[in-house]
Amino acid sequence: MINKNLVLLTICQVFSFTAPPITVFISGIVGLKISPIASLATLPTSLSIVGTAVFTIFAAKIMSKIGRKKGFILSSSYTSLAALLGAYSIYSENFILFCFSCFIIGTGIAFTHQYRFAAAETVEKNDSSKAISILLLATILSALIGPNVANFSKDIITNHLYTGSYISLAVLTIIPVFFLLFYKTEKNPKTNEDIKGKQRSYIELLQNPIILQAIVTAAFAYSIMSFLMTATPISMYKMHGFTLGSTSIVIQSHIIGMFLPSLITGSLIKKYGHSTIIYSGAVIYLLCIFLSFYEQTFLNYLIALVLLGIGWNFLFIGGTSLLVLCYTSSEKFKVQGFNDVLVFSIQAIASLTAGYSILNFSWNEINLACIPMVILIILVSIRADIYKKQLASAKS
Repeated sequence: MINKNLVLLTICQVFSFTAPPITVFISGIVGLKISPIASLATLPTSLSIVGTAVFTIFAAKIMSKIGRKKGFILSSSYTSLAALLGAYSIYSENFILFCFSCFIIGTGIAFTHQYRFAAAETVEKNDSSKAISILLLATILSALIGPNVANFSKDIITNHLYTGSYISLAVLTIIPVFFLLFYKTEKNPKTNEDIKGKQRSYIELLQNPIILQAIVTAAFAYSIMSFLMTATPISMYKMHGFTLGSTSIVIQSHIIGMFLPSLITGSLIKKYGHSTIIYSGAVIYLLCIFLSFYEQTFLNYLIALVLLGIGWNFLFIGGTSLLVLCYTSSEKFKVQGFNDVLVFSIQAIASLTAGYSILNFSWNEINLACIPMVILIILVSIRADIYKKQLASAKS
């Protein structure tokens, strides 16, 4: 299953995906440093998330016109330039310009999220879950490389702290261009569908129970994860008095929990099916939520956040790889863009509301608020399974 294109995309994913952790790690601190109003310190981070959410459908549309290779090269190039603009804005202490650069970086991240679909296209459809798992597993390296390089280079420009961090981000995000030169689209498995064939409307797509299952699973998996992960540092550090070191360990363990299971998730999906893994992810989410009703100790937070990461991995890979099986070649970019605009818009809303929620409600209450979303994932999965049985009966 491993092929040249998949290896190239995985390497590109590692360097391209350094943008999100660096943005989360640095932009809030920079905002606090150069913002004229302290309450706007997290605006650059929020704008990067908004940029990703609003541009996902355009990223898919652009790739449908110019192809994966040119699309990824374009996004890597302008993301690198946006990072340089961010470095200049920090150097000149221009907060508005820094916000704009973070928004543009966010639109580049929208292209980066397309790597998982490109990876699925490098293999036969039955192996798509494994290809996506390999790509997401590599994201662990992004989470390690990005913040560490940004921290190491933060003071290379004397008297202008963190300018160097964004210069290093510009270097990291331009690296994929050189690997993409060797990417050959024609080496990917061919399909029999006409790429100019008929496309279903968005309403028709949502009326398909299997497509709805895939989209709802990925969207609410991301929103629950983002909501609880964003609230965790505030809950631990501000509400319950844990040290920054303890909070950092919990968040790092959560990130490992998000991506390390990718070693086996693809194989599990191939063996047991998408719905089984989606149900398993939902149950793991419920276990994470119910842990909030015990005393908020360090071990409690650690186990809960690791479970949150594992549940996200099962649900997100399960939903994404299921979606790949549900569309024809003629509508793949339309479906992928539609999926991502829903997934990352809901994720952006969850992330933006997490800070307010944890400051106004208890840790238990915000965990309880996630239960309806988990139930929704289970319900759409049950409906999709009934639909699959009906199709099987009709064929027999």
